[in-house]
Amino acid sequence: MAIFNAKNRIIECKLVYYGPGRGGKTTNLEYIFRAFNKHTSSEMVSINTQGDRTLFFDFLPMGLGKIRGCDVKIQLYTVPGQPKYKSTRKMVLKGVDGVVFVADSLEIQRKANIESLKDLAENLAQENKNIFKIPLVMQYNKRDLEEKGIPLMPVELMQRELNSKLKVPYYEASALKGSGVGATLKEALLVTLRHLQKELQWTK
Repeated sequence: MAIFNAKNRIIECKLVYYGPGRGGKTTNLEYIFRAFNKHTSSEMVSINTQGDRTLFFDFLPMGLGKIRGCDVKIQLYTVPGQPKYKSTRKMVLKGVDGVVFVADSLEIQRKANIESLKDLAENLAQENKNIFKIPLVMQYNKRDLEEKGIPLMPVELMQRELNSKLKVPYYEASALKGSGVGATLKEALLVTLRHLQKELQWTK
């Protein structure tokens, strides 16, 4: 849940990039940190785990307006995607306000995407949050690899398997090249801030 700092009139909320291991979550955050550096108010912190990383930094979404007269600060996080880091993913999801699910377009990652989405739903439920109600955006990453002849899943298949019930916004992307990264982030910020606005109206 978003934190309201009355003294500085800042609302802090948390956006988490979730998905299977090696799917491109870290690459998304690294690209955002480089490309939107003027919007960051802290250094990027990296916590290394064996073969995977958790990253986080503060992001100031300029131009998206204020909520109840307060500036908004977003904390962007990734989670380690490998199955053995389930406890770390649970910890990072604590207090989450919005999620970007980064799905890997590689054919060999089909099962991993489905299992990771199920893992997200279960971990959110333990936080008393519903995957159908939390602000969520899908990103189908690594679409650029098709040019190299690497077998990718059609977007239609990914939509059917991952998004047919959720029906959330989705974007094709190449986190490595930056394509679709900004659009995914912008949509995630918009749906998260809209949700927060509604929540805060109820608490007036």
